Amino acid sequence: MNPIYDFTDQVALVTGAAMGMGLATARAFAQSHASVVLADLDGNRAAQEAARIVEEGGTAIGIACDVTDEAQVAAMVDRTVSEYGRLDMAFNNAGIQVPPSDAADEPLENFERVTAVNQRGVWACMKHELRVMREQGSGAIVNCSSLGGLVGLPGRASYHGTKHAVLGFTKSAGVEYAPRGIRINAVCPGTIDTPMVADMLSGQADVMAEIMKQQSIGRLGKAEEVAAAVLWLCSPGASFVVGVGLPVDGGFTAH
Repeated sequence: MNPIYDFTDQVALVTGAAMGMGLATARAFAQSHASVVLADLDGNRAAQEAARIVEEGGTAIGIACDVTDEAQVAAMVDRTVSEYGRLDMAFNNAGIQVPPSDAADEPLENFERVTAVNQRGVWACMKHELRVMREQGSGAIVNCSSLGGLVGLPGRASYHGTKHAVLGFTKSAGVEYAPRGIRINAVCPGTIDTPMVADMLSGQADVMAEIMKQQSIGRLGKAEEVAAAVLWLCSPGASFVVGVGLPVDGGFTAH
């Protein structure tokens, strides 16, 4: 059973919120009485999921945002503040995978695409969220890294490079903004049962078998388990936690 938080009168923004870990986190924030903005490249799906939260008694809106476009990111944060008056918590979750590749053969377009979303996208979101939180003198940001931000695996150099970068953003901005009342941390999910992971592992039974050997808990993670970690990092329970990359990986990185 997850802890119960009371985020009444607080506002949460989640990117990549139309499915998977982002959606689970948005729903968890709403169930904890926060007003939630669900942002996603698929704005229609984000709006549908926000409407479902409202039907269930929560407060939410869904908007379209391409995090590779800084102007859209700025507009997303502006819309959040114009709708709800403030921004207290953010989960910068939007991310993509690219096909595994020998480091000597990876196409430039794959490197540029994964970097644009996973690295520059998190940078832009954090930048514009901090502009609001800096004025408030309060806030909590959780960036989504990966077990790939903590280790290296063959065929994943570009993807893991972006996830290592997210931890660099988190640590540096974390120590910069902690004195101003803003905590910045990251989660490092392992192999979680989400649509993106299903796509990644389709047709790669050998890869899945290898991952499961190192997933000590013996199963895939659940999106709700990542959401629980994000909510804790945003809660008063984590008030002394700053600049951390928290593994949520079933023991993978403990090997």
